[in-house]
Amino acid sequence: MFAELRRSVVVLAVLTVLTGGLYPLVVTVIARAAFPRQAGGSMIVVDGQAVGSDLIGQPFTRPGYFWGRPSATSPVPYNAAASGGSNLGPTNPDLTRAVAERVEALRKADPDIGPIPADLVTASGSGLDPHVSPAAAEAQVRRVAKARGLPEGRVRELVARHTEGRQLGLLGEPRVNVLRLNRDLDTLNGEGRAP
Repeated sequence: MFAELRRSVVVLAVLTVLTGGLYPLVVTVIARAAFPRQAGGSMIVVDGQAVGSDLIGQPFTRPGYFWGRPSATSPVPYNAAASGGSNLGPTNPDLTRAVAERVEALRKADPDIGPIPADLVTASGSGLDPHVSPAAAEAQVRRVAKARGLPEGRVRELVARHTEGRQLGLLGEPRVNVLRLNRDLDTLNGEGRAP
């Protein structure tokens, strides 16, 4: 019996070292060597300062910025430590009420918005989505252009430049990274005022 116990303890110790120490170390070293940007969180750095990540949305609320998907994290929006969806089903009255409130808020902030794409009023599964659909970006072009004093065509060009296609040509949907788009809007020199 003691021999079996001793073997069990040895196997536990060996597997703990292999799977809890050695394997994560090897994977981390390979990831940092092969994909340094992604392994570091896909950070967006401006003038040596991290301003965000390609992977996590940020709350933009001023009229001169494109707005992202609502965040399901609480109490702080886009909190990666609290990632998760609302888990409210499509027939849940709380979800229906939240979507109606978001539609009303969008129409109040931008009466000319037109049809509102679903991703502007519903949170993603993680609550952290940094992207919106091209339709959601297009719905905001008029408001952003007006707030910045830019021609709508110029703002549409930026949206087109930031529209990413499907991964490998077939996975996912086309999308626009809101933070990168807003950063480019901020760097337009002499073409409009900051919001």
